[in-house]
Amino acid sequence: MNNNEKFFLCIKNWLTVFLPKQRCLSENSIKAYKMTLNLLIEFLRTEKELSVKNISFDIFDKTLISNFIEWLENVRKCSISTQNSRLMALRSFFHYAAICDISLTSLELEILKVPVKKSKGKTVEYLSERALKTLLDTPDTRTKIGLRNRFFMILMYDTAARCQELLDLKIKDIVLKTDKPYVYLTGKGNKQRSVPLLPKTVRHYEKYLHEFHGNCPLSEDYVFYTITYGIKHQMSEDNAEAFMKKYGKQAHERCNEVPERVHPHQLRHTRAIHLYRSGMPLPFISELLGHVNMTTTNIYAYADTEMKRKALEKAALSTAPAIFNQKASWENDEDMILKLSGLR
Repeated sequence: MNNNEKFFLCIKNWLTVFLPKQRCLSENSIKAYKMTLNLLIEFLRTEKELSVKNISFDIFDKTLISNFIEWLENVRKCSISTQNSRLMALRSFFHYAAICDISLTSLELEILKVPVKKSKGKTVEYLSERALKTLLDTPDTRTKIGLRNRFFMILMYDTAARCQELLDLKIKDIVLKTDKPYVYLTGKGNKQRSVPLLPKTVRHYEKYLHEFHGNCPLSEDYVFYTITYGIKHQMSEDNAEAFMKKYGKQAHERCNEVPERVHPHQLRHTRAIHLYRSGMPLPFISELLGHVNMTTTNIYAYADTEMKRKALEKAALSTAPAIFNQKASWENDEDMILKLSGLR
């Protein structure tokens, strides 16, 4: 086996055996790792002008991986968090390669020298109540596509689901025949959680269900789908991002509170922020969002401008009478006035 075959065989075993069967990672996690390697191959072919048959472990070192990360930033315009995520995926792959072949241990150590970038903490992107209403009113629900797209956004906001969690939903996952309807969401690591549905959302779903799935929906059918050449397919994340981007631009023209760029994850953030503002404890929000670690949820635990303003107004109202309406202790007391002035 030559070095080129050795490299790609290692990739195959990592993606098809080690990650799914030994580490038991979810399909989406494996998909992210696979994307990293695809990007790496694209970088080697376009920037380094290497053909696939010339790629092997021999060409890798700290400098090459650093160049790849720079390419992600400058050419692909990836954020720092995405760059770090790709780097972590490569570290995982080269660690696996070193386990399989001890002679690659020095290469693994080389890759570990590529530093993780520090990023500034950024403010959570969310929509105000007015902006949210404007966005949800934008789709033309007289059309089937408009009806579908608005319900997708309503359900995403109501459940605070990740985009892929909604796309993975099947008819059987939404339970209506109960006093308190709910939906099963499958998150990262195939962890499942149930989320209650509001009555208004249920009514929207029933209308959508009748329009898109008829009177006898199949339990294994995807809730959201597209049709290509007469065949139903699970809706893609690109599709969801595209129509939300379009509606975001239209909504921004009608309401300046709507950001210029709107994407699906903003609705998840929006729901979390709105619940936090209304007083829901962070542990409950963490459970709703499907966070494994409470630290992840803490990004919502900051006092945004609106919360500060309301807190200051409330404090002013409660303290003003006590401070400004009470009789001054030095009134008609010349000795006290002189003492307070520093003259006695």
